Amino acid sequence: MQECAAAFVSFKTRYAAVVASQVLQSSNPMLWVTDLAPEPHDVYWSNLCIPYRQLWFRRIATLLASIVFMFLFLIPVTIVQGLTHLDQLQQMLPFLKGILKKTFVNELVTGYLPSVVLMLFMYTVPPTMMLFSAVEGSISRGGRKKSACCKVLYFTIWNVFFVNVLSGSVLSQLNVISSPKGIPIQLGKAIPTQATFFITYVLTSGWASLSSEVVQLFALICNLFNRFIRRSKDIPSKSALSFPYHTEIPKVLLFGLLGFTCSILAPLILPFLLVYFFLGYVVYRNQILNVYISKYESGGQYWPIVHNTTIFSLVLTQIIALGVFGLKRSPVASGFTIPLVICTLLFNEYCRQRFYPTFKSFSAQVLIEMDREDEQCGRMDEIHQQLNSAYCQLSQLTSHDSSKTEETHREHTRCTQDPEDMKPGLAHPTLGRHTIPGIGQVATWLSMYMASQEKNPPK
Repeated sequence: MQECAAAFVSFKTRYAAVVASQVLQSSNPMLWVTDLAPEPHDVYWSNLCIPYRQLWFRRIATLLASIVFMFLFLIPVTIVQGLTHLDQLQQMLPFLKGILKKTFVNELVTGYLPSVVLMLFMYTVPPTMMLFSAVEGSISRGGRKKSACCKVLYFTIWNVFFVNVLSGSVLSQLNVISSPKGIPIQLGKAIPTQATFFITYVLTSGWASLSSEVVQLFALICNLFNRFIRRSKDIPSKSALSFPYHTEIPKVLLFGLLGFTCSILAPLILPFLLVYFFLGYVVYRNQILNVYISKYESGGQYWPIVHNTTIFSLVLTQIIALGVFGLKRSPVASGFTIPLVICTLLFNEYCRQRFYPTFKSFSAQVLIEMDREDEQCGRMDEIHQQLNSAYCQLSQLTSHDSSKTEETHREHTRCTQDPEDMKPGLAHPTLGRHTIPGIGQVATWLSMYMASQEKNPPK
């Protein structure tokens, strides 16, 4: 087995692990890097041996690749916007004038077809961003999904909202956009023209995605293929998936952005969004409780993303309101809107100072209380014994596991392995959150990830 300059070190208490992870271990900060370890089933073993000096280069490379991919995606978005402007489409394709004069074809091309084409192109975005996040070097699956979620979110807001609002004519609007005063006015003029497209997009990408989420069409096809074509009665491990946060959270936040920004000039979209959020609550609650299997705990790391995007949506809505009031030549309304923007930014700063630190580090008071409670209940000794085999890449069956039947072992494999990260020749930890209650969450604080630039870590 190939050795790498990384190790998992366990401690007797959570408090000791947190202190050791935050203290500088050497005078050279890049020689001995420490961080809290993810849960046993959250470890992404492929990236564990990446040298620390490569992480910054990988992050810069993936950032540049994401930006290039974002701008290359302007080509299909421009094509979609050409479908929404019938006069431009007739000028580019004169032989379609006779067909486009028909009412049914006109409504189909300008109303429904653009959102369907854009939605089909958007299906390629999450796998691409997940690949970029894996190359980025995250040592945990949760960190990889969080990074992919941010990339998909930025990509979706830029290409679905801003590029469509500007109607694909960014170059012709540079003289207006270059002026800060012209941005609110331009947004106030452009959003009403795209209201129909956004309503149709909510129907095609929102309602339709909830329907496909309930049906689970891909899993259903795979199940039918295995049962009737392969004649296999075994349940494949890929049938149990974890919740796709990197695809669903950006979609929900995008619809929230559309609801905020379009509520001023195109309030007709609000009933469609209300139905979407109501159905989304029912569908996602059922899927999380009854369909998907939680392989690890992310510790609420997605909540800051949701908060920041909501604040951005509010500020953007208020800027659009300034543009609308400027078009209406109402200085009184504009004067009352400016303090609203300032108050929103101050509220965001208060939340950042008050709540965001709890997502970055653990409270010493809480950790000490948990350590004392485990010591009084006698759980700490058991946890220390199980940590020796929890962070193990190779699958090792104990004597107790060897006495199990083949069906029980297959069920254990289905629960402990993440089908999204299964690769040929890559083994997964034997012990985890589903086999030892509480070990996954406790080991997150009891272990520490170490990476060094050198092949052999210092003693």
